[in-house]
Amino acid sequence: MQASDKQERHDAILDAAERLLLRSPDRVANVAEVADEAGLAKGTVYLYFPSKEELLLAVHERSTDGFFREVISLCERQPRVELDAMIDLTRRHLVEPPLFLPLAARCFGSMAHSISPGNALAFKLRMAARLERAGAGLERHFPTLAPGGGVALLRRSYALIVGLWQMSAGAGGAVNCAMAGPDVSPVFAWSYPVEVEAALRALWQGMVGVPPRPGAPGGQR
Repeated sequence: MQASDKQERHDAILDAAERLLLRSPDRVANVAEVADEAGLAKGTVYLYFPSKEELLLAVHERSTDGFFREVISLCERQPRVELDAMIDLTRRHLVEPPLFLPLAARCFGSMAHSISPGNALAFKLRMAARLERAGAGLERHFPTLAPGGGVALLRRSYALIVGLWQMSAGAGGAVNCAMAGPDVSPVFAWSYPVEVEAALRALWQGMVGVPPRPGAPGGQR
């Protein structure tokens, strides 16, 4: 097969897995179901992904790659990157998509025992390369960041996004949210979108030295 045909088939498998997850976010489709959704033989899917866990990791990586590509593009094409633009970009890619957070929780939970060591290492190296390039771009636009500060800012942002989601019982019915359920204390029933934006703004304002915007979540009132 031509490389373009292989990539097209690879993307078709990921698209099929995404559609199945969106239809039934509380369960992970098996390889046979993904193959049927993609109109392929089950053996063909196994040629690309040796297990459903590796398939889910690839779906998650594609979403993450979209975030980093836009961060890098923004940093390279704009003479000045505003904090609001970065918050909006982060919200659109990492907070609002219904699959991103459940997949992040599943993938990182299975990394140690369901993904082959070689593939896990390759994933981590690709993520490191994305982080370094995006972080370097942020450092060019926010000179208050020390060398390596861009990577640290992205790393802490990701930890906030996933951690607050896992703690929130009011995360909009998100599946696999650890604190969700009918008998959870109202202490955890905050509005996840509001809480995560306030936390992200506080983190970014503190690290890049941008003063709070009046009226913004976490800003001055």
